[in-house]
Amino acid sequence: MTLQASERSVIDPGPRYRLSRGMLTVSAAVILLFVASAVVAPTSVDHSAFLGMLPFAAVLAIAAIGQTLVVQQGGIDLSVPGAVSLAVVVTTHQSAGDDGRLLGALALGLVVAIGFGVANGLLIGWRRLNPIVATLGTNALMYAVVLAISGGSPRRTTQLLREAAGGVTFGVPNSVYIGVVVVAVAAMVMKTTVGGRRFEAVGANPAAAAATGLPVMRYRAAAYIWAQILYWLAGVLLAGIIAQPTAFQGDSYLLPSVAAVVLGGTSLLGGRGFLVPTAIAAVFLSQLEQFVLALGVSFAIRTLVEAAALTVGVALYTVDWAALRHRFAGAAGRRTATTA
Repeated sequence: MTLQASERSVIDPGPRYRLSRGMLTVSAAVILLFVASAVVAPTSVDHSAFLGMLPFAAVLAIAAIGQTLVVQQGGIDLSVPGAVSLAVVVTTHQSAGDDGRLLGALALGLVVAIGFGVANGLLIGWRRLNPIVATLGTNALMYAVVLAISGGSPRRTTQLLREAAGGVTFGVPNSVYIGVVVVAVAAMVMKTTVGGRRFEAVGANPAAAAATGLPVMRYRAAAYIWAQILYWLAGVLLAGIIAQPTAFQGDSYLLPSVAAVVLGGTSLLGGRGFLVPTAIAAVFLSQLEQFVLALGVSFAIRTLVEAAALTVGVALYTVDWAALRHRFAGAAGRRTATTA
């Protein structure tokens, strides 16, 4: 089964495997950041700090991939904190430290995540509710469930999950392997399968996609469902990486997940999604936090740095720099002619 010509025309016809602008930009940013870290704050890139940063970068990458799927469809998901926190709470409280109950806790968490994803999909995909309003309401509902289950109290994870998610194999954290597999599979599905190409077509031009017969609302709803599944996985990994995670462990993942999407080159207006650059941007943001932390600044400053990274990303990919250059060049030429 192949895409029809009318469906293929919805997507940019450029070379499929050409490096994107986002890939080049964020890769250069990561290299420069590590160089700056080594010079200004060497403790932020020593062996223990690096291994400590990688698991959280993997978690952020997985959550950001979920956010990318939503942003591709012209939406945004503000339920990331509640989704990640709910996954952590269900995993730790339902298993109660017992390895024998872990599988049931994971299954329950996945069912709950899919349920909230379906709710978001119905509200946004079919009822056409504003994504900000819908996901903000879902986030509040998730936190209500978090408090109902945990009472706001943390609980230790199981030994099996600590070894699986928080362990190290061949010198590399297990969570990194999981993150790489998730990103690779998501990118392969998006770029090489019929469903993935149609998903991109819907995000790139919903009207044209609808004209070719694609079920636009179904694809938009599916984005929120898959996003919740990825947030659930991120929460499960956090529950294993941190021995005793808090009931609000997902609070710090909303802004970074959006920043990673933007820095990776995906437009907030929808369209093509760049999953691998998004994952690299997650590494950049995680190391940036490590770097700022090594400088001894406050949490408020770290938040401002993340917001600045998001602002820079938006400016890089949304401002028409060529038009600005032409405008300033034209203005300079007119001033020169007037002076002469």
